Amino acid sequence: MTQSEVSVNDQGRVTIPAQIRQELGLAPGSRLVAYVEDGRLVLEERRHLLARIQDDVARKAEMAGATGSAVDELIAERRVAAHHEAGES
Repeated sequence: MTQSEVSVNDQGRVTIPAQIRQELGLAPGSRLVAYVEDGRLVLEERRHLLARIQDDVARKAEMAGATGSAVDELIAERRVAAHHEAGES
């Protein structure tokens, strides 16, 4: 883990040290999301944040018993209902 101490300037800006930028592949114009988590400032690339959120949602859905997409589940339910309706007519 690369570590550096940085300071906030009088305009509220922080410079990310070159070694860390290189290690993360950050280039001028890279977009980061800033948030506070457990009292820490976290800077994260948007694509990494999105992937983490998607993984977390998928894991929680699996733990709750979801087996696939909501659309697939709805289609399966409608097919069962249609089959029952056809058998009753």
